[in-house]
Amino acid sequence: MEATIAITEAEHKKTKPDPETLQFGKTFTDHMFTMEYTEEKGWIYPEIKPYAPVEIDPAAMVFHYSQSVFEGLKAYKGPEGDIILFRPEENFKRMNRSNRRLRIPPINEELVLDYLRQLLELEKDWVPSAEGTSLYIRPFVIATEPSLQVAPARSYKFLIILSPVGSYYPEGIHPVSIMVEDHFTRAARGGTGTAKTGGNYSSGYTAQSKASSEGHAQVLWLDGVEKKYIEEVGSMNVFFKIDGEIVTPELNDSILEGITRKSVIELLEYWNIPVVEKRITMQEILKAYDEGRLEEAFGSGTAAVISPIGELHWKEHTLIVNGRDTGETTKSLYQTLTSIQTGKEDDPFNWTTKIKL
Repeated sequence: MEATIAITEAEHKKTKPDPETLQFGKTFTDHMFTMEYTEEKGWIYPEIKPYAPVEIDPAAMVFHYSQSVFEGLKAYKGPEGDIILFRPEENFKRMNRSNRRLRIPPINEELVLDYLRQLLELEKDWVPSAEGTSLYIRPFVIATEPSLQVAPARSYKFLIILSPVGSYYPEGIHPVSIMVEDHFTRAARGGTGTAKTGGNYSSGYTAQSKASSEGHAQVLWLDGVEKKYIEEVGSMNVFFKIDGEIVTPELNDSILEGITRKSVIELLEYWNIPVVEKRITMQEILKAYDEGRLEEAFGSGTAAVISPIGELHWKEHTLIVNGRDTGETTKSLYQTLTSIQTGKEDDPFNWTTKIKL
């Protein structure tokens, strides 16, 4: 199915950046996708047009009540010159789950995926081919109705912007230090933690700033009620290898259902490696560490794919995981997932979508 869409090409094209100097989310392509929603007509006016500022009323409800959702996925240059997407249908399914939580009208997932395909065909020269690079894709929805009433908006704008990004590990994959946060709360059950909405991330800035000032890469959040159950890292889901078994926190209202997380679990099951989703406390992790049973720890997410954890800092405890080295399971997951994503390895799961150019 190909959706009908208006396309206006940019008269003047930007100079492509040097792949060696790319920073995350700082450079944007020549074009973007937009679509409007009104109560009377639904989603209308799909358009690909030159990348430009968006004109919006100062009273737009997104500014005042943060009614917005977003997604993040990547496009890779395949070995045959085609463009490869990794499980994009899962991103738009999750966007609709976020939409429901924020009272935003659902999108047509199939149509939007086709709109994205047409945008990528137009911007094909922006997909970098250097090792570890990709084109980051940011779909998002914002409430545009000009009103200060505390109620769901009646008009919205859906956009997709694209940004070429460099390798997350330019010097090779390496374990990071994580600070366990036991004061601030990012999300709680019944809240919006399971939705991908902006406020979930900005609410973590204070804790992240503290972690960064102390030399840690990210924050590991505990549950918002008892401050004992492990939930997720700031931009990643988290996994632990204990006694040969992989354990990850079970999903709830305050944990984002990560697509890389889902892929990790399915890949581990394919390899016949035991994997369990359950509530797990930081005290259990400390006990496993003290008894020499904590073998590996890692995070999973779109940006890094797999990020090995070399240290966990919780209260007065410092847990050095696997001698600060990347574990074999962690390494295998990273190598397999990135090879499938870039078309270097067969995809037995039909996870990838290829756009032939």
